[in-house]
Amino acid sequence: MKALTANRLIDGEVVFWRQGQWVDQFAEAELFADDDPAGEGAEGRAKSQPTVVVEPYLIDLTQSEGLWAPVSYRERIRALGPTNLNHGKQAEGGASVEALRNAHGAARSTGRVDLIKRK
Repeated sequence: MKALTANRLIDGEVVFWRQGQWVDQFAEAELFADDDPAGEGAEGRAKSQPTVVVEPYLIDLTQSEGLWAPVSYRERIRALGPTNLNHGKQAEGGASVEALRNAHGAARSTGRVDLIKRK
């Protein structure tokens, strides 16, 4: 599975794609199957919004505690917000935050690696 992420231009907040709009919470993100062309289509539509977000890209996901979480540690940190537990998205708590905290995976996802290769 994959999800589309970017940073909102106006405030730098990490955002996730959901049916043509950007949402703040990873738990609300639209999920795409690995071979689903809709994910790449969403990425293309997101890239056509240069005044809304910066560098949208697809990230790889894995199951964690029955929910989906980014494979890469970097993307889990982005989804959780600041690493200080009392601030940002982590302070809200809930099952999706716990799944992100307890997920394990690779150092990088292919989405970020592909983005680096294009530069």
